[in-house]
Amino acid sequence: MQFTVTSAELIDVYGLGRITYFPHQRATGVDARTAAFLGSVGLPQSVLFTARADVEDPYGPEVDAITIGSRFEYYGLDCPEESRQWWALGYLFTSLLAVDPASGRVYAFPEGAIGHIALHRDIESLVFALIELRKVEIDHDNGVAPEELAARFRDTVGTFDPTAFADEESQWNLAMEELEHGIW
Repeated sequence: MQFTVTSAELIDVYGLGRITYFPHQRATGVDARTAAFLGSVGLPQSVLFTARADVEDPYGPEVDAITIGSRFEYYGLDCPEESRQWWALGYLFTSLLAVDPASGRVYAFPEGAIGHIALHRDIESLVFALIELRKVEIDHDNGVAPEELAARFRDTVGTFDPTAFADEESQWNLAMEELEHGIW
């Protein structure tokens, strides 16, 4: 399968040691493009995005740490029925990110919120945004104006996938507002 985002690009921005690859899943009902992307390109690991690298810890054998329904039950949280079988990807800032394995769409479960927000059309779009976020971090550290960085991020990511900014409460909208207000 061909992807716009490549493994080489991800490694160039994050470094090989900060990429988590997922074995190809042979489970039924898994979107082939999602499985191929996770197995060949992977997910980056950073201070802002923590990929789910060890599904065993901190759960016991009675908890399916991959699906969010089991994880939510473990913590005594309500999980929307339609999302019970979605897979946990990791955390972006304070939001749990999950992928619907059947469609490949990525959703955020913001801390303290009830329900979820559509964040990306697919896993590739998420990783594209994470690459652009890393570039923003680097340029921010090098003194580029926060307003310029936020505008660039919104334009670049929004062109690739407008879903990222469709909900005003999306993690991307909130993060860019914090950047513009000097909270970074």
